[in-house]
Amino acid sequence: MTNSKHFHYFALIAVILVGGLLRFWHLDLKSFWLDEIITALFSLGRNYNDVPLDVVFPVEGLSQIFSFKAALSCPQIAANLATQSVHPPLFFCLLHSWVQTAFVGIEDSGLVWSLRSLPALIGVAAIAAIYWLNAIAFSRSAGLIAAAFMAVSPFAVYLSQEARHYTLPILLITLSLVGLTQIQKDLLQQKLRYFTWLGWIAVNCLGFYTHYFFILAFVAQVVTLLALMYSRRRSLPRYSFLAIAASILVVVASFIPWLLAMLSHANRSETTWLSQSNPIAPIYQTLASWVLMLIALPVENQPWWIAIVVALVMIVFSIWSTQLIFRGLKQLWHSPKTHLSTKILLSFTIIVLLEMFVIVYFLGRDITIAPRYNFVYYPSFCALVGASLAVQNFKLKLPNAKYIVISFGLISSIFVVNNLAFQKPFNPKLVAQNMNLEPTIPLMMVVGYETYQDVALGLSFALALEKIRVNDSTNLAFLSRSPGYESVWQKLSTSPLPEATRVNLWIVAPGLKRRAYPPQLTLSNKQCDIDTTQHYRIGIPYQLYRCS
Repeated sequence: MTNSKHFHYFALIAVILVGGLLRFWHLDLKSFWLDEIITALFSLGRNYNDVPLDVVFPVEGLSQIFSFKAALSCPQIAANLATQSVHPPLFFCLLHSWVQTAFVGIEDSGLVWSLRSLPALIGVAAIAAIYWLNAIAFSRSAGLIAAAFMAVSPFAVYLSQEARHYTLPILLITLSLVGLTQIQKDLLQQKLRYFTWLGWIAVNCLGFYTHYFFILAFVAQVVTLLALMYSRRRSLPRYSFLAIAASILVVVASFIPWLLAMLSHANRSETTWLSQSNPIAPIYQTLASWVLMLIALPVENQPWWIAIVVALVMIVFSIWSTQLIFRGLKQLWHSPKTHLSTKILLSFTIIVLLEMFVIVYFLGRDITIAPRYNFVYYPSFCALVGASLAVQNFKLKLPNAKYIVISFGLISSIFVVNNLAFQKPFNPKLVAQNMNLEPTIPLMMVVGYETYQDVALGLSFALALEKIRVNDSTNLAFLSRSPGYESVWQKLSTSPLPEATRVNLWIVAPGLKRRAYPPQLTLSNKQCDIDTTQHYRIGIPYQLYRCS
């Protein structure tokens, strides 16, 4: 028995180490994309006022924009976010302290590694947390398999390698589900452990300040808890409903200081891209997100025949896995020992999904369009998959099923960390490579901006360019396109031209159609002719002009 216990914990340590290796492997391989630029600016203590706008500046100026601003307080970072972004402040404050403490600014390590290392570390902690959840809810073996599943899940690895506030709410939601499960078990035994309630309250209070979607998780927990308490109301301890009411009030009251900021963020332009048009899309987008939690093979930017074969493999594996998981869930549901925990986690997952569809169909915001937003119910999804695979080991005589699922997850995660799957939106690295088609010729990139999102997008391209341009002949300009692109063309005509006989001028023009690019532009009284063979669109269009 002792040897078995030692082997169990040895396996758990091995799982956590593998998860850590995957999350830190090639951590700085992919270039920062738009959202990570936002993280970088605000967590370094900067804001958009630090970006030179409507002027031409050399690419070397990026080092100043992304330099660490020490001794900035969390209220100052929160003030920047309240006015120039749409996010609560906790993660950005933690990341600022992390960079200052662990990296002494960013002088001793790269920008990308400094900012992605904290989410990766939190992602490793989430593996241990999911083990704890399933060990309490089901069994230690179910905890181990859930930890192994999360360790190699391509979705979890992808989020852990993002300099964004996703792994922190995943960790907090997992811990809150630990508290919710323990509270339900205690209530059935006529117990009220105040330490458990206080821990559950504290985790949810922190969660509100990490991501606005944490509100969905909290509401789902409350509805689940109240529904189960009501169904057993005659056998519950005295004052249990009073305890839950007081807990809800404390959590809600804790968010009041940030409530006005959240309301002001609700209709900001940064969320307009979530508008819902196709009524069927949210359904298949959600199903696709479930697939990506299990398997993610190289499909993006592959030849069509490879993409088709790989997609078929993913579909077949997903169908097989779904049948396997549903069989396990049926076993868990009908077992008296696991029925309550299964009911709690299934209820939480279903309620979150219903909330997401309410946002999609009633508020017109399609949050299913980006797989990353499914982080809200990912911990319960992971816990149920782990428990389902664990129970089938004994009930259905399929000892290899869990290893097959975990092996495909491991292969998928290797593709993810090597930038073959879950590629960054807008693909800044590929954009920079396309722009650098003639490395010896001076280059000027101009971004027509309307919102700060456009500025962040241009900065992501500029950082990727800085990495591959070997000389100092690269210049940048962010020019306001209000009221239209005619103002950009006018500003270009008076912009200083780099001292060179030839210049490659790249125009990044969000919202501009290809035919709307003028055939000629003027840059500092020099003529620039459009190169119709060098037009690209990766979410947004960018076009080459040759100036001489």
